[in-house]
Amino acid sequence: MNTNSDGFVIFEKIDKSYDGEVLVVRNLNLNITKGEFVTMLGPSGSGKTTTLMMLAGFETPTNGEIFLDGKPISKIPPYEREIGMVFQNYALFPHMTVQENLSFPLEVRKLSKSEVEDKVKKALDMVELGEFGTRFPAQLSGGQQQRVALARALVFEPRLVLMDEPLGALDKNLREQMQYEIKHIHERIGITVVYVTHDQSEALTMSNRIAVFNDGVVQQLSTPDILYEKPENSFVAEFIGENNTMTGTVKEINGEFCNVDLDSGGSVKALKINVNSIGDKTKLSVRPERVTIGTKDSNVNQFEGQVEELIYLGDHIRARLNTCGSKDFIVKIPNEGDLNIKESSKIKISWDPSDIRALDYSQ
Repeated sequence: MNTNSDGFVIFEKIDKSYDGEVLVVRNLNLNITKGEFVTMLGPSGSGKTTTLMMLAGFETPTNGEIFLDGKPISKIPPYEREIGMVFQNYALFPHMTVQENLSFPLEVRKLSKSEVEDKVKKALDMVELGEFGTRFPAQLSGGQQQRVALARALVFEPRLVLMDEPLGALDKNLREQMQYEIKHIHERIGITVVYVTHDQSEALTMSNRIAVFNDGVVQQLSTPDILYEKPENSFVAEFIGENNTMTGTVKEINGEFCNVDLDSGGSVKALKINVNSIGDKTKLSVRPERVTIGTKDSNVNQFEGQVEELIYLGDHIRARLNTCGSKDFIVKIPNEGDLNIKESSKIKISWDPSDIRALDYSQ
């Protein structure tokens, strides 16, 4: 029996295989506290949706146990778990009105007519669709349908809501608007949400914590800011946000820093994150906004690069350079109105040693 009382949802030593050989989820240990919004983020085939389906009860773990509010649930059928679900395709009944769609999960639970009416009204008001109760799904926009699907998942006041790529079918502007709406509803009602997406900006926008999946394993579980600023391995650094990667060999280690000889020539001083000894191969990670145009006396990491491309993006200019062994080295330059850089010119760049991370080479 699980002894950790802090977790509302606990995955304990979970393995999942469909064929008895390949593990799509491996030794998963994950604690989610009550009221938290946790996103499972990763590329296709990384195990995130399988993990969600095991929590929902549509898949069974090969090994290990899942606990919900202190009780093991692997042998409990989905409809007895009191979990709300929101899918990408809405899964609304087309022949029922919005009100009838929302009433359905309550009538199945044998609530009285007045209770049903009261809860449906509350749920529709929560997603600001109070006037739309008599319409059919086909009479609603995609965003409105997704709000109805969200209201239906919340209407019976579940202990937990699971969302599987719920905004994937919406256009960019609507998707961004819905991200904020779901985030604000979560903050208002304080329900526990487990969310699956492959969209990193969506995960960063909405989540209290993010579990980054790759190859069936959680690579890092952290708050959005820590995940972006302090990736623990090269997969996370490259998957979350834009990132410049260099490869090299550790030449010297001094406390929390190391000196790395780059494969492309030159030397870099970097934070020692997960390299162990002199001679180790490493991938170095530095974010584009941490690179400075020009040099400062304090910066030991100074290089020259050729400007391949400049793209104006309003609040910043995105410069693509040929430097440090890459023709796609990106620098984000704040737009202060006085940029004197031309394409094909040579420029100096530098960055602080504490802004570049020496990570594992194997990922």
